[in-house]
Amino acid sequence: MNAQRGEAQLLGMRLRPSFAALVAAEAELGPLFGLVARAADGQLGLGEMVALFWHCCAERGSLDRETFSERVTEAGLAAATPALRQLLEAILVGR
Repeated sequence: MNAQRGEAQLLGMRLRPSFAALVAAEAELGPLFGLVARAADGQLGLGEMVALFWHCCAERGSLDRETFSERVTEAGLAAATPALRQLLEAILVGR
């Protein structure tokens, strides 16, 4: 994991907010500033959070999105929140 690149760790996988990953997330979720604003207001949905994680996941292997989503859900918000915070900070700061 490279914190200088805004990378986060979740479920033993590296999340990297690369340009391509963020463009894919934005295509699905709408503008990233809106996503950040919803998160700041406590209005970010679970599906939105998991979608951002999915697009930023650099090491999926053979993992499909449904299984990934279930694993994130099983891990709970306490496990997902630090990774979400790191990704949102990287989006705002521009790492």
